[in-house]
Amino acid sequence: MSSTEDLDYPQIILQYNSGFLVSKVMFTACELGVFDLLLESGEPLSSDTIAAHLGTSTTGMERLLDACVGLKLLAVELTQEGALYRNTEISNIYLTKSSPKSQYHIMMYYSNTVYLCWHYLADAVREGRNQYERAFGISSKDPFGAMYRSEEEMLKFMSGQNSVWSICGRDVLAAFDLSPFRQICDLGGGGGALAQECVSLYPNSMVTIYDLPKVVQVAKEQFIPPEERRITFHEGDFFNDSIPEAELYILSKILHDWDDDKCRQLLTKVHKACKPGGGVLLVESLLNEDKSGPLETQLYSMNMLVQTEGKERTAGAYSKLLEAAGFGEVEVKKTGKLYDAVLGRK
Repeated sequence: MSSTEDLDYPQIILQYNSGFLVSKVMFTACELGVFDLLLESGEPLSSDTIAAHLGTSTTGMERLLDACVGLKLLAVELTQEGALYRNTEISNIYLTKSSPKSQYHIMMYYSNTVYLCWHYLADAVREGRNQYERAFGISSKDPFGAMYRSEEEMLKFMSGQNSVWSICGRDVLAAFDLSPFRQICDLGGGGGALAQECVSLYPNSMVTIYDLPKVVQVAKEQFIPPEERRITFHEGDFFNDSIPEAELYILSKILHDWDDDKCRQLLTKVHKACKPGGGVLLVESLLNEDKSGPLETQLYSMNMLVQTEGKERTAGAYSKLLEAAGFGEVEVKKTGKLYDAVLGRK
């Protein structure tokens, strides 16, 4: 470890200051279609050519491309004709829309929605509540009513969540051997990417996606192919409506949206519906027990402040919530990735 004398604190602060600029450069290049164009072209292109194809200024595009080179999202080759730009491997895999592991949709959600809420972070800290009212002029009392304020916004959110599970889904589902559970209910399953990963990893399982009626409708129409018979749907509000019986309930990034009281309320309903010998799998980003990190999870918890009623928690906190609802034999598995798994049994 470095001693405190080895740390360049002014430099660290300057790097933190530029964090916003870094992410906005990446978001803008995605939004304008830079990475898609370079993938489709099959060859390096000049800044003038890219600007012409995408309808931007040449000076603005050249600076954007050079910044992407600095971020190692693009590579540049200097030729007699000038600088030619191409995607790096990471951009082809994660930043182009056509890639199976594309993160384009979650980036657009962060760029156009999350950032607007974060503009009012100081107000969120002062008040201890989400900032939809200031950011969008709509009531903040129902976070998901605000998130799903239009079909376009709901589709953006669902696509973004699907893109996350395209990278992290298999890791959390393989953290425990879930093969003994054949009848699975994915509460708040959204666009169904995690359910699809589940039936792929455990082909003998059947997964029911439980979500709001309008979410289920979009999932059926746009995300889950009709020939996938192992995935079914159940419409409802899990706080106000009944929960169907199942052997295993998956709650992926659900509890972090709500305060402790609502978490206990939901988990108690799940325990009541759960078959004897069944269980519940929580998929969340876990804080260290002393809350000293990881940094990504600490930042996610700030995002829960500006967007929801919840927070990120430690494994111990989730274990207590499960035990209070009646679940036992709680096990925790760290995946080494962004999201971890907590399994409780009935």
